[in-house]
Amino acid sequence: MTRFRLAIPNKGRLMEPTAKLLRDAGLSFERTDRALTVPVRNAPIDLLLVRTDDVVELVEDGVATAGIIGRDLLVEAEADLDVLAELGYGRCRLTAAVPDASPIRSIEQLAGLKVATSHPNSTAGLLRALGIDVTVITLRGSVEVAPTLGVADAVVDLVSSGSTMMVNGLRPIADLLESEAILVGGPGANAIGTHLATVLKAVVEGRSRRYLMMNAPREAVGLIESLIPGLAAPSVIPLAHNGMVAIHSVVDADDLWELLPSLEEAGASGILILPVEQLIA
Repeated sequence: MTRFRLAIPNKGRLMEPTAKLLRDAGLSFERTDRALTVPVRNAPIDLLLVRTDDVVELVEDGVATAGIIGRDLLVEAEADLDVLAELGYGRCRLTAAVPDASPIRSIEQLAGLKVATSHPNSTAGLLRALGIDVTVITLRGSVEVAPTLGVADAVVDLVSSGSTMMVNGLRPIADLLESEAILVGGPGANAIGTHLATVLKAVVEGRSRRYLMMNAPREAVGLIESLIPGLAAPSVIPLAHNGMVAIHSVVDADDLWELLPSLEEAGASGILILPVEQLIA
């Protein structure tokens, strides 16, 4: 059987989160510093450990069947690859910024100006889609200092917190692209690719959910059920004393801050929250 080849970053900010995701998905493998190919022991998959910038080309050329990269790199490469799954980590933004003292306040005001970036294809294409023509100055490093050096009027750079731009006296004016780690596949991404995407998406979904358990009076069940925005109706288990029941449900982690006080007001007690992956482990 031909093994499925998955290209993943061998260094950089996506390396460790990618390895963790694959292990959380049940894939068993051992990495070493010098290995370029690592076999997965319990699935017909070989991991190709490569430079992040090479992932797109390897998948395009059919050397790898699929790969994990940031969406920004896929857009920059202008590659015709399928996005099989969004993976929920490595989030960042391709952001346009100008010096603090610049009179420019909107993205439209960049028209006709010089913009420095390490993402020339993305910058030109995304601005063109907005009807804004600029002169793109390609830099591979120190993009933030381009306005200070008089090289450009503005910059477009990849940011997560934005602190580097602030340190360099830059003011964001618009986000051009939201990026995160994604699983991409070429024409050869077969049933194993679909299987891998399904498993990874399930793990990513599980990370954003919490398993909620509580006790409540039987007469409060209807109200509590109406409060819980779960995937399905919660499980209600009768208890052996005082007309109480145990209620179990899966909810979005983002809902907990608003949800828990409402549940207590409705009569819930002994509320416990568990990560979904803890229940599976």
